[in-house]
Amino acid sequence: MFQNNKAGGFRQKYYHFMQGRYGADQLSRFLIGVAFILMILSMFFNGRLRILYWPSLVLLIYVYTRIFSRNIPKQYAMNQKYLVYRSKFLYKVNPILPRNLKKTFAEHKMYHIYKCPNCTQKIRVPRGKGKIAIRCPKCGTEFIKKS
Repeated sequence: MFQNNKAGGFRQKYYHFMQGRYGADQLSRFLIGVAFILMILSMFFNGRLRILYWPSLVLLIYVYTRIFSRNIPKQYAMNQKYLVYRSKFLYKVNPILPRNLKKTFAEHKMYHIYKCPNCTQKIRVPRGKGKIAIRCPKCGTEFIKKS
């Protein structure tokens, strides 16, 4: 219906403050998550892991320094390095998982994927064509499957 002028004024001041600053990115979100986990651990294990409280505070200060930084190229480069390391780590953790799951699931709605009985080459065949003869592009073996 109507907007509160105080909320709109605060939003405008925030937008004006953040102009020319880097803002939050994937690295910042990851580091905030790590700091949050460290704080939770330090709260639950009050005696033994109390030392984790101070690194979490230092980490939060670092994250907000990154977010409010005006040195955009440096922060962008750091985020790109993080993304490269993260993708290498995720690939090592699960190399079988396809990189683009959304595309893969969309393809499965429109295509059947068969393996050649001779060379195990994956072959994509459109759905709804009935029984068809499929010729492997790699080894030339021909086999019949339902599409």
